[in-house]
Amino acid sequence: MAHIYIYSPSGAVRDKAAFRRGVKRLQARGHEVEIDPDALSSHQRFAGDDDTRLAAIARAAASGAQVALISRGGYGLTRLLPRLPYAELQQAIERGTQFVGLSDFTALQLALLAQTSSQTWAGPALLADFGVAEEPDEIMQDCFDDLLVGQGEGTGWRLPLSDLRAEPALNAEEGWGVEQAQLWGGNLSVLVSMLGTPYFPQIEGGILFLEDVAEHPYRIERMLTQLLHAGVLGRQKAVLLGQFNRYQLVPHDKGFKLQSVVDWLRSQLQVPVLTGLPFGHVPTKVLLPVGARLDLMVSGREAILFWD
Repeated sequence: MAHIYIYSPSGAVRDKAAFRRGVKRLQARGHEVEIDPDALSSHQRFAGDDDTRLAAIARAAASGAQVALISRGGYGLTRLLPRLPYAELQQAIERGTQFVGLSDFTALQLALLAQTSSQTWAGPALLADFGVAEEPDEIMQDCFDDLLVGQGEGTGWRLPLSDLRAEPALNAEEGWGVEQAQLWGGNLSVLVSMLGTPYFPQIEGGILFLEDVAEHPYRIERMLTQLLHAGVLGRQKAVLLGQFNRYQLVPHDKGFKLQSVVDWLRSQLQVPVLTGLPFGHVPTKVLLPVGARLDLMVSGREAILFWD
């Protein structure tokens, strides 16, 4: 049984039924669920005003929980970055609290990495993953359980054939890989919004993973272009693309689609671009240690990330 602290550092929780379902499901799995007193607070589109959400983050850090899990993403953390309790968060992580989330949570993860080198986890949120009307995804739950018991050592996925055709280096008989590279990334929109600030990690020779939701492929390309021109992409050893979904193509696109963006990106980079990473705003998602050093191995169509 794990102690899980639920708090809301970003958007307001509108779906109270999903919140209750998520809490009950975690409790049904034998966990002690502690709910922050302002988890359901609301101020404009936020889960309380800035001071309220900063206090919630500080309480999560002081909770002593094994996992501090966000209720949802949305927007709100980037405006808090200068005031985050970095020392308290770092100390909580050193004591064993694992901070887990995605989407807007990318802002806190990258800022914490840049300011303290602390590791967090890109993973589920309460509402979108545990609070769904249907049963939560089994792979997501298994990965979350692995984190709780300290058994997770890596994750893998099957690459599309188009990756092998487009990336000749992956077809080496002995396979292809990267050793002890720092994993970082998250939501593309949030990550790009932090570029040029003190809260953007300066990672050389890392493995960058990216995902996004409700962004048309041309907007995805525009953000990738900014990272490319800023020199961020070229300094990595590999770029992993997760799930990009919930967008609508229009007749004006004339065949321009997400694969067009991937093809263009590959034409601009000397480092491999791997797709299909099971992470993003989708039910089936793995947990990824943001800031950890790990190995990336590709053998045929099998890609595997190994960490301690």
